[in-house]
Parts: sequence; C-alpha cells; structure tokens
Amino acid sequence: MRRDLRSLLACPACHGDLSGWRDDRDDCELRCVACAASYPVRDGIPILLPPDFDATHVHDELDHAHDAHKRRQASYFDHDVAEAFEIARPHGAPEAYRWILEEKFRRSVSRLPDLRGATVVDACAGSGMDAEMLERAGAAVIAVDIAEGCARRARERAKRRSLDYLVVVGDVERLPMKARAVDVAYVHDGLHHLDDPLSGVRELARVARRGVSINEPADALATRIGVRVGLAIAYEGAGNRVARLRAADVERELRAHGFDAESARYLAYYRHEPGAFMRAASLPVAMTAYRTAVRGANAAVGRWGNKLQVTALRRAA
Repeated sequence: MRRDLRSLLACPACHGDLSGWRDDRDDCELRCVACAASYPVRDGIPILLPPDFDATHVHDELDHAHDAHKRRQASYFDHDVAEAFEIARPHGAPEAYRWILEEKFRRSVSRLPDLRGATVVDACAGSGMDAEMLERAGAAVIAVDIAEGCARRARERAKRRSLDYLVVVGDVERLPMKARAVDVAYVHDGLHHLDDPLSGVRELARVARRGVSINEPADALATRIGVRVGLAIAYEGAGNRVARLRAADVERELRAHGFDAESARYLAYYRHEPGAFMRAASLPVAMTAYRTAVRGANAAVGRWGNKLQVTALRRAA
C-alpha cells in the first residue's frame, strides 16, 4: 500500500511529479520532473519540504528560512517529547484517557463518507496516533508532519502495530501533493501550532477530492476562562501560542474552495499525558460515571464547548 500511496505525492514547490523512487534501498534522492528540485529519502522517509527550507538543518531542526516559529516547532517535536509514550499513545494509557481520544476520533469522522478504501492525508500527524485510527477505519493513509522526529516515531508505531500507512516529512502549509490528490484531508490538533491556521485550512481544501475534517481548539469563552484559572494553556511547550479557531472563519475558507461545511462544538478536557484524574476515572465504577458525565455535559452545554469539529464535503460540479 505504501508504494501505491507514493504516486499521490508531488513536489511541494510546484506540485510536479517526483521521480527516483527506489524499492531496493532506504536512502535515495527524488527529483521533480517539472522544476528539477531534489528531495532526500532518509531511512525510507521522504523529506518533502519546500526548497526554501535550510537543508543543512533539516535532520535536526527542519529550519525554515526566516521562519523561527517553524524551526522551534519542529525542533521541539524532534527532541523534547516523551518518545515511548508518543509512539504508544493511547495504548497502555488509562481507560478514561483512551475513551476520550476515541470519542474525539468518532466525532471527527462521523459525517465523512465511508473511509473504507478511501485515501486520506493526515496532516500534522505527529507520532501517528490518528493515522493508526484512520487506517483501522479502513483508509489508506499518508501521515505528514514537519518534524522528522515525529515521522520516525510514526513509522516506529506502524512497525509495532503492523500498520501500512506512508510517513512523509512535509509542511501542512505547502502539502507535497497535487490538487485533489486524496479523498479526505484530515487534521487533529495540528493547525493551532501555526501562525496562520487558515493557511493550513486552504491547503487541506486544495488536496481533498471529497471531504475535509478539521478538529482543533475552539475560540471559546469557556477556554478563555480556563486560561485565566489555569485549566487551559495559552502557550504550549513548543513555544507556540495556541491558535484557537472560530467556526465561521474555517467554514468561510472551505466554502470558498468548493465545499459545504458544517461545524460543531463540544467539551473535552484532558492533559496530553494522563495523570491521577484519568487513572481514578478509569476505575471500574468511576469509568461508567465518567462517560455519563462527559456525555451529559455535552448534551447540556456542548454547543459552547472548547473543541471545534468541522466537516466539509465537496459540492457536486
């Protein structure tokens, strides 16, 4: 499957075809047949970053010319994470933690076309958690992340879990594929790392043939209050401001690119790494109460919640 998915990739600079794939070795060089830009494949992972990235730093930092923000982001996720946890997450975590992430994924795909047999790009894929869920739902997945460290962890996850998604290093603002290359473009908690999240929305719309699923922190009153009282954060460990999205802005961009878009807000609160609360909520009696409480809260006030889910389907020509 990975070999078939390679045909969907393209030069991030001009979207031309790529030549030079080698099945007999993990390291090679790809070349764009249109603009002649070259891209390395390292340990089987295509490094499809735009040519204006600084190639001398690409392995450790993915340094973008004049873009310290992306440099900090990629460097952080290359080095400053709990590697074993990221590769396994949510496997091995408390049941309540696994359930809330599975519930978020269920929401993210509930209004998409059937994923069985669909091609999906998982943008800002991190260490492959969502790519795994998408593949288990029946999709053929290309997992794209700007950090080579993330890509390596995602590939290790695939090996451990006998998965077959394709891992690529690439920039969500300049995805390495042609227009309408995949059936579905998907992102979960990735666009909020960007200086301009809507640039990522536009790229997702460009490469999607049928549907787009965007799942990000919402610009919500509840979140603003949460930041003030310490229940939510304004800046992440990678140094980025958490760019919380407004449904109207995302829907407007998607509609401008030929999609009908629907959004929903909901409540979901958890730390990135589970702590004492999630362990306590996972106890047999507490687990039932936890699920009931989360579902009840969403039924009552979810429309004002801290999470935003947007599904867009391309309009018929």
